[in-house]
Amino acid sequence: MVGYDPKADDRSISKLEVAVSGSVSGLVTRALISPLDVIKIRFQLQIERLSRRDPSAKYHGILQAGRQILREEGPTAFWKGHIPAQLLSIGYGAVQFLSFEMLTELVHRAGMHRARDFSVHFVCGGLSACVATLTVHPVDVLRTRFAAQGEPKVYKTLRAAVATMYRTEGPLVFYKGLNPTLIAIFPYAGFQFSFYNSLKHVYEWVTPAEGKKNGNLKNLLCGSGAGVISKTLTYPLDLFKKRLQVGGFEQARASFGQVRSYQGLLDCARQVLREEGVPGFFKGLSPSLLKAALSTGLVFFWYEFFCNLFHRVKKADS
Repeated sequence: MVGYDPKADDRSISKLEVAVSGSVSGLVTRALISPLDVIKIRFQLQIERLSRRDPSAKYHGILQAGRQILREEGPTAFWKGHIPAQLLSIGYGAVQFLSFEMLTELVHRAGMHRARDFSVHFVCGGLSACVATLTVHPVDVLRTRFAAQGEPKVYKTLRAAVATMYRTEGPLVFYKGLNPTLIAIFPYAGFQFSFYNSLKHVYEWVTPAEGKKNGNLKNLLCGSGAGVISKTLTYPLDLFKKRLQVGGFEQARASFGQVRSYQGLLDCARQVLREEGVPGFFKGLSPSLLKAALSTGLVFFWYEFFCNLFHRVKKADS
């Protein structure tokens, strides 16, 4: 069960076990969906239209992009920036789920609202994601830089990337794109947690009694549905974040096509609208929805799996 539930009997797991479950769920999921993440970032950063009819467009479809990246950069390109991405996932998963459990429990003990309400899960999910984002945002910037660079590589190692970025762009470079990230992550994570809880209720309502025994399938399907809904509602802000995170990194993007410089969130939105139109706000949506379905479904699936595992181990020992 995700979030505090006073009626559940699985509250015996410790805060450390909650954090470990969140970390491991993030680690496993990240390893599986990294190729889609790399393709999504490439799409988001491409100025040209994602269309075969645009001769200057480097990428125009998921399969085409996958084949081209594989041909030009090899299979390891799909895991570019994987080390910072894993650090991001492990830290983010631990902080987010631990914060969410603590916040929903706090709401219940304060007696203001029911801990399982849609609005409570939305607010607590958004706040927990903001706390996690503030904790790991520098790693997210590093991950985006690694995934966005072409050949020859500007950054050879993680240590070299940190040193070069700090020396050439100053300490604030590690918080580039923070404003749109926080603006985007609050509703995105809020919708994830609230829709996950709501979809589980719908699943229980529409599924025959014999089908309710497969809790793992329920967690996977409801998590996937929550991920697709949340990503669709908040996608443009994710695109702005990625564009801002690679600011000052234009030389490494030259081989991918046109590059732009943005002065902030509003300037980025204006330039995208003027040059790329409304469809520009949704570049990379298809791989993003595929990734969101897989990643959110797997994150909730593995989180509940490991929480239940800890609970069963404790029950067997008692």
